Amino acid sequence: MTVVGIGADGWAGLTEGARSVLLDAEVLIGGPRQLGLLPSECAGERITWPSPLRPAVPGLLAAHTGRRVAVLASGDPMFHGIGRALTEVLGMDAVHVLPHPSSVSYAAARLGWPLEDVDVVTLVGRPASRLAAALHHGRRLLVLSADATTPGTVATLLRERGFGPSRMRVLERLGAPEEHVGDETAADDWTQPPGDPLNVVAVECRRASDAPRLGAVPGLPDTAYEHDGQLTKRHVRAATLGVLAPAPGELLWDIGGGSGSIAVEWLRIHPSCRAVTVERDPARAARITRNADRLGVPGLRVVTGTAPGALGGLPSPDAVFIGGGLTTPGLLDACWRALSPGGRLVANTVTLESEAVLAEAHRRHGGELVRFAVAHAVPVGTFTGWRQAMPVTQWAVQKTVDTSPGADR
Repeated sequence: MTVVGIGADGWAGLTEGARSVLLDAEVLIGGPRQLGLLPSECAGERITWPSPLRPAVPGLLAAHTGRRVAVLASGDPMFHGIGRALTEVLGMDAVHVLPHPSSVSYAAARLGWPLEDVDVVTLVGRPASRLAAALHHGRRLLVLSADATTPGTVATLLRERGFGPSRMRVLERLGAPEEHVGDETAADDWTQPPGDPLNVVAVECRRASDAPRLGAVPGLPDTAYEHDGQLTKRHVRAATLGVLAPAPGELLWDIGGGSGSIAVEWLRIHPSCRAVTVERDPARAARITRNADRLGVPGLRVVTGTAPGALGGLPSPDAVFIGGGLTTPGLLDACWRALSPGGRLVANTVTLESEAVLAEAHRRHGGELVRFAVAHAVPVGTFTGWRQAMPVTQWAVQKTVDTSPGADR
């Protein structure tokens, strides 16, 4: 199978090698727009992708086994394109990819933006709220639009997140003869009607002077979260994420989610990070979802239920955080068993009863016990004194392989 990237310039923009593949193909698969760019000389049977696309891939390809199949993709098939799904299903040795310049490459060329200094966010088939995690003053973003309404959606989100002064520009039908690069406009002043659905939105981020500053490392201000008091406070949260040590692609279980702050900031570390939070209170579970959406990580999976029962069927975690429920029978052991070798488990508590559980776990599995004592300066009459927060006891441990007889793994 050959996957051919094609741009808005259509047949005229293809290399001779790509044209030869398409002319020789017995089956041509793609979206209606891509197939419509081919001339009548491409005589292969034309098939449009069904929706939803990914589940249909194995059956559709199996139906044409033994035939010369060419798949059309927009721009670079391996950049937010069908190439990923095809190589995952068929294996890389069964797929030959002929890339075309992506819309991102065209946009960077038109704007004079070095690609290595640009963050790319796709909103194709994804919630617009995920853009919020990429908003940092001075950064340049290229947003891949889902349709003609996306620029307006981006402008609204920028205003709501305190980035109304950001400069926006819409680039339409990049690479085509009718290519259009719009004028620069502040999100606060955006009134442009929907244009061409084939567009990219360029954003130069500027934070409003009265907007809160949300950094890229753990320890966001407590005021960034909607909560009812069940919140891992800022300084302890930063220390907790430090020992959880998130890395790209890893999965976190956040047990007793409260406001979801640990899972949210785990996900903000890298776009490929994954997290599941388990919260027994439905009102808090809904609040976690709102916090994740507002802070740009709508992919957070929220499970409403009580652990350990609610853990059944969840994918194995790379790290577990337990922020509540430590005295629940079987909870700590279930989380420990679920961890793969090399996985990290961190548990925080403020009660003596849960401290006893952590002391016993420390005796059995090792790791490190730490107590955090945080005090804040507050007015005392006309002077200033310290107000001590409740101390937090933390157990942190990394799971290793023990092959001795009867070992608790």
